[in-house]
Amino acid sequence: MFQMTMQVHDNLAKLIQPIGFWLPTIIELSLIGFKTLATARATEIINFLSTNPEPQDLLEYHLSSQSQQQLQRLLALNEAGMLSQTEQLELDELQQIEHIIIMLKAQVAEKLQ
Repeated sequence: MFQMTMQVHDNLAKLIQPIGFWLPTIIELSLIGFKTLATARATEIINFLSTNPEPQDLLEYHLSSQSQQQLQRLLALNEAGMLSQTEQLELDELQQIEHIIIMLKAQVAEKLQ
């Protein structure tokens, strides 16, 4: 794993400090460069992480029911072979988000043990 040191203004440091543990994931989600409605899902996760959740809260975290319904719709369309190019791109982006969250939850679970 790569370790990085940054110099930031004191005001920004005060904002970052409480969410320091979650910052790598927030940055990763921010840098994906979403082109679809998956942006809303990433924003939902970033907003959750910016509350500095307890590790157990993260392990129990799930996207909103609206986000889960959209994912189920895309998966059903995919299974039926009826995804548009935009919907395929959104599904791909949602899978990237899911991978990031799975890896973060695995990291947190490992630290709890």
